[in-house]
Order: sequence, then structure tokens, then C-alpha cells
Amino acid sequence: MWKEKYKQKLLSIEEAISSLPKRCTVVVSMAAAEAQGFLSNVHKFKDHFEKIKIVTCLDTGYYDFFLKKEYEDNYQLHTWFFSGSTRKSKYKDNLKIVDFIPNNLHMAGMDKIMAEKEEGNTVVFWATSAPFQENTGYFNLGISNVYEKDMAENADIVVMEVNEKMPFIHGDTEWHINNVNMIVESNWEIPEIPIAEPKEEEKRIAQYIADLIPDGSTLQIGIGGIPNAVGKLLEDKKDLGIHTEMLTESMIDLFEKGVITNMKKSLWKGKFIIAFALGTQRMYDFINNNQGVFELRGRYVNDPYVVCQNDNMVSLNTAISVDLTGQVVSEAIGTQQISGTGGQLDTHRGAIKSKNGKGIIALRSTAKNGTISTIVPMLPQGAPVTVPRQDLDYVATEWGVVHLRGRSAGERAKKLISIAHPDYRKELENKAMDLGLI
Repeated sequence: MWKEKYKQKLLSIEEAISSLPKRCTVVVSMAAAEAQGFLSNVHKFKDHFEKIKIVTCLDTGYYDFFLKKEYEDNYQLHTWFFSGSTRKSKYKDNLKIVDFIPNNLHMAGMDKIMAEKEEGNTVVFWATSAPFQENTGYFNLGISNVYEKDMAENADIVVMEVNEKMPFIHGDTEWHINNVNMIVESNWEIPEIPIAEPKEEEKRIAQYIADLIPDGSTLQIGIGGIPNAVGKLLEDKKDLGIHTEMLTESMIDLFEKGVITNMKKSLWKGKFIIAFALGTQRMYDFINNNQGVFELRGRYVNDPYVVCQNDNMVSLNTAISVDLTGQVVSEAIGTQQISGTGGQLDTHRGAIKSKNGKGIIALRSTAKNGTISTIVPMLPQGAPVTVPRQDLDYVATEWGVVHLRGRSAGERAKKLISIAHPDYRKELENKAMDLGLI
């Protein structure tokens, strides 16, 4: 029965794209789950579309429709999180195609649905699926459920791009064929990202952070050299748990060494709770049909009021700069968008509301080969604040860690100067006095 229905709805990618409305908004799955079949071919239908808005998050590929000037008139790309390819289009090539969507991860999907519906736009969700389950009629959303399930439930048209290489993930990840309008097949390789080896400064930062994490903690750990270094320093801990938007390679290492057991968590004991996965093939093999990994929608996983229900919750994220009063910039340099807010503020706020929880922001004390301090008197004009100063808890650099919650502006300035690079401390003190902070 379901196999026959699958055949009835199966189209070529070209047929499916050409059947979309001439004016529409198409949301695709996130990051390594992005629908490469659609994204690689949609530019060929320039004459079909009067105006098409494509919505992505953390693009892993480079696609013609947002990288060539000829598509400026009738193609738009809106993204919740910039990557190398979208930065190239926006800032290097200066094309008028890419735009950024300010957001908090746990509200991103529903906010976008509301915005598009208010504009009267037809919303298409072009999803990626693991192989179809012929016995039950269900598709599986694979390695991302940040906003995907919300989109499936609220879109006007749902297209499933089935990829036989996509892992099958347990959790709130199923979608039935009765609720799918079109099916296409496209068997591309799942994108991998290399493991970032920590630099010496990052190893020093990691040591300060590791000392803040007691046995039995539940962790959210971001991506990059500092989080990877922290992972290596947690091998002597016991009974750690994971409640995180993004699964990282270091978590698998700690699980295999018996450090992560997920048994001391307040919520979902015994389970990794994630919203998406992005890593190496080893990670994708680990989570494929793994009943110990639950992928739940980002609206739940990253809701601060869910995060805080885990006692001893620790959220670790990285930043670009911090000003002397504690305003954190993690996604931009001045007005130039580098990445996105993602779930940083979500998990940070959840952690500081948790019983015995900690929100940690980590950064190297300098940038550009030591020529500038990342702890600054004031943020550049137009720089977006990712974590407001009233939320800031712990800050760590390679020169130490300071606890800022409850401290006055002057106390914060002194503490932050103490973990700035020694070459910049006097200058920061002078600026702090000029600003009336100390």
C-alpha cells in the first residue's frame, strides 16, 4: 500500500521544482541535511519563477542561485546562520541575494512561518529524508530537526528529498507519506566537517573551563577548537549527560570512554538529547538507528525553560569579543555577519536558570595574530549583542576565568581586564577610567 503511494508521488527533481508556484518561499532542511538536489538545480528554473525566496541555515554548499549576479532579480536567500558560502555572496561578491534572519534558535522556525504567512506567501518545505519505511509509510527527517518538524506541520506544500545515505534518527523525526505532496530522490554524500584541533591558547582556556564542570553535569558544548579541547580534559569526570542543540565529536569520545552516561540528567535519563548533528562519517554512523540518541525539535531542546529543568546544566559557547561591561558578540565583526545567534542565548539563559547551572563564554584574548584585544572598552558601532550583559555568567580566556553574575559594571571591568592579554591591560584600564567604569 505505502510503496504504491510512494510511486504515485515520486517525481524527478526537475518535475518537482517546475511544479512549484511561480512566487513562493522554500524552506530547506539545515546544514548537512540541506536538500542538495533542490539547491543544486533550482537555478535552472530562472524563467519559471517570478520571485522565489529560499530559506536555509548554516549552508554547507556553494550553489549557483546565490553566487551569480544573473539570479539577483528573482532569487533571494534568507538564512538563520551565515557560513563560508553565504559570506562570500554577501561580502566578497557583493550580490544582493543573501540576507540574514536575526533569531534565537528555539523560535526560528515558528517566527519564520508567521512572517511568511503574514506576507501571504506560499510556504514550501523541501525536506531531506532517510530511506522511506515501506512497512509503515513514514519518512525520517535525518540529522536535523531544529525547525524541520515545525515546517512540515505548517507548510502549504511538503516535498521529501529521499537520500539513501541519510542516517535514520530516533526521536520526533517521523513524517507520514499521507502528509507529503511530492517525493524526489537524490543520493548525495552527507557533508562532513573536519575536527578542529585546539591551539595552545585554546588548551589553556579549556583547562579553566574543565575545572568548572563537576561530576554529574549535563552539558551543551558548541563547535570548534575550545570545545574540543574541553572534551579531551573531561575524561576523568563521571556521569556526564548531554542536552545540546548540536552533537559534537567530543561527546562520542566521552561516551565511548564511559564518561558520558546520561544517567544523572533530570530530563531524559539515559538519552543524548540533540536537535541536529554535524560532523564526520563516524558521527553519522554512531547516531544511525541509535536508540540512545533522541533528536527532538529545536523549539523544545533549546527552550531555556526546558534547558533549565536539567540540574547542574553547563552551557559552553565561544565568542568573538566582550566589552568591559559584559556585552558578548559571538556572530559578527562590526556590522559584518560572520555566523548567527544560533542557540547560544537559549542555552546560556537555560543554564543560568538551572539549579547549580553555569553559562560559560570562552574566547581567546587576542585576534589577528595578537594585534587586537578581544576584550574591548566598547563594542564597534552596529555590532549585534548575542548575550546581553545582564545574562553573562562566566567568561574564560587563556589568562583565567571570571564570574560576573551579580557584579557591578566597575567590578566586571576589573575582572575582565584581569583575563585580558597582559599587553592590553593598561590600555583597557585607562579606557575604563575614561568611561567612568573604574
